Formats: sequence, C-alpha cells, structure tokens
Amino acid sequence: MKTRIVINSIRRRRSARTRSRLTSLHPRLSVFRSNAQIYAQVIDDASGRTLVAASSLELKKASPRGTPENKTAVASLVGKLIAERAVAAGISEVVFDRGRYRYHGRIHALAASAREHGLKF
Repeated sequence: MKTRIVINSIRRRRSARTRSRLTSLHPRLSVFRSNAQIYAQVIDDASGRTLVAASSLELKKASPRGTPENKTAVASLVGKLIAERAVAAGISEVVFDRGRYRYHGRIHALAASAREHGLKF
C-alpha cells in the first residue's frame, strides 16, 4: 500500500514538473497512454478548446485487421494521424506535453512520427 502512495506522488510530481515548463505561445500536444490505447490532442490553452484529436481507437474502427498488434507501431500511426490533422488545420508548431509518462517507448514513437509528418516541437 505504501509503495502505491509513493509511486502516485512521483507521478504527480513528474506531471507538475512537465507542465510547469510549458508556455502558452503555441498549442499543446497532450498525450495520454492507457494500458491498451493511446490518445493525442492538440489543445489551445488560451481558449481551453481541443483543436485536433486522434487515438488508437479510431485506427481500430477504421480497419480492424489493418492495424499492427505492436503498441509502439500503433502509437507511431497515431502520431502520423495527429500531425496530418494539425497541419490540415493550420497548426505547424506545438509544445509537447508528455504528462506523467517517461519519454520512451510509445510516447517517443508518437512524438517522432508527429515530427516526421510536419509538426515542430
């Protein structure tokens, strides 16, 4: 029980530290990772609106057999999708908000794919 409390406090501190470094000059690319899915949103903090969103659920609905089973590969497809939608909406530069997650694995794959497809951060 005590271990869980310590881990949660570490996650909260990491999230607060990440968000404290963000500025409101550009929209924020926020990432949420669950055990099975990954979600990405481009958020305008000034108005509090989500400008563009993408998730792994959309990929599974679009083509159930066409999505790879590797979660890292799915994350890179979500990064591609969010970048294409953001560029189509006229957003080229964002600030990356990884939240409480370490920058490796699926988070890194999503960010690298978004960079490859036109987003700057």
